[in-house]
Amino acid sequence: MLATVIHAPRDIRVETVPDPVITTGDDAIVKVVAACVCGSDLWPYRGITPTNEPRRIGHEFIGVVEAVGDDVVGVQVGDFVIAPFYVCDNTCVNCRNGVSTSCLGGGWWGGDDRKGAFADAGQGERVRVPLADGTLVVVPGPVRDEQVPGLLTLSDVMGTGHHAAVSAGVGPGDSVAVVGDGAVGLCAIIAAKRLGAGTIIAMSRHPERQALARRFGATHIVAERGAEGIAAVRELTGGIGADRVLECVGTEESMDQALRSARPGGMVGYVGVPNGGPELPVRQLFNTNVGVNGGVAPVRGYIEELLPDVLSGAIEPGLVFDVELPLAEAAEAYAAMDERRAIKVLLRP
Repeated sequence: MLATVIHAPRDIRVETVPDPVITTGDDAIVKVVAACVCGSDLWPYRGITPTNEPRRIGHEFIGVVEAVGDDVVGVQVGDFVIAPFYVCDNTCVNCRNGVSTSCLGGGWWGGDDRKGAFADAGQGERVRVPLADGTLVVVPGPVRDEQVPGLLTLSDVMGTGHHAAVSAGVGPGDSVAVVGDGAVGLCAIIAAKRLGAGTIIAMSRHPERQALARRFGATHIVAERGAEGIAAVRELTGGIGADRVLECVGTEESMDQALRSARPGGMVGYVGVPNGGPELPVRQLFNTNVGVNGGVAPVRGYIEELLPDVLSGAIEPGLVFDVELPLAEAAEAYAAMDERRAIKVLLRP
């Protein structure tokens, strides 16, 4: 089959790789209907995260089950399924505590599972899914083609934006500032509106992303950064700062922007994958009573909650995909996102 392989910074190739096979009783083989490029995939693409040898890449996909192991009971051949960006059994104590990203038996796409068998990365024609009963979520069919982009966001970015809002404690009437206008930040706007926020401030300097932020529920746009951006947020929030701030980038600058945009006693929900060494200024947090909560988003636990709203059209996270390409053009997909010619690229095998 064909799959995406990263060889070195800015060296993405689509190559022929071995077909996945059932290796344990709890496996499933999924034929990928759609996959995509994530902002976190750009860290190795840019060379910020080293690539020491060629490896498979991609962790967001949806598809149709082609085969299941003898022990699989909750997933059947022919089911349309969503895979979160990680493997989990959904039964261990960490999963039951709502932190399925720390599943005691789990793992990550593009590497060996706990039993030593390879779990294919998501940007390919097929994927071997370990722990299929826990990892996969069945979508009630039939699934229309126009629903595919929205369903694909539930594998990562919609659930991650939701995690930012939940971590910050967004509730009815809150003022919310969102730092980051990528796919996760835009989905965080959807999540904030869905949870009842009254004022939603999108921090964005790009007209097309500003327009999408407005469509998703942003009430205000702040293009400034640094001290000017913080002053603009305070002006829109009675002079004190936002009740909740959602940090969706992961850099030192974005975390600083988020912390200083929160009101005294406010809360920052952070889901940006850390790069650039952001450190928490404990004295500043102590003095202002600003709280920080978040981390890698346990999206498997959010899929069933968000799925009905995606299927009904109540929320439209699939609009973050502004470019669609065949899998064979994965290199162009990466370049388009790296050069900010695309918010997020959907790949069709």
